[in-house]
Amino acid sequence: PATDGEQMAIRHVIQGQLEAFQKDDGATAFGFSSPGLRERFHNPDRFMKMVRESYRPVYRPSQIIFGKLDSIDDSTRVQHLLVVGPDGNTHEALYVMEREKNGKWLIAGCLLRDSDLTAT
Repeated sequence: PATDGEQMAIRHVIQGQLEAFQKDDGATAFGFSSPGLRERFHNPDRFMKMVRESYRPVYRPSQIIFGKLDSIDDSTRVQHLLVVGPDGNTHEALYVMEREKNGKWLIAGCLLRDSDLTAT
């Protein structure tokens, strides 16, 4: 299971990226991405274009609720978030987190799916 320190560190990384999205700060948002994700998108502009087009609920959320944190292996966690998008629809965002060799957690991906849960 994830430790309290891991949970706090992971939450800090995700919140940092969400705050960067709110400011349209692509360089900072991209900096929270794992090396594999950075290699896939090559630069902050391409990354932000993808987020704006395909991940609008996390790009401009009206509400975020952190849920459980699953441990996959020693260096991989999945953080569940309930996200209310700008359109008022509820989604579940599953953030795949990777621990780098230096111990820092970075975002390796995000799966966004519709949810029938209600944010309170």
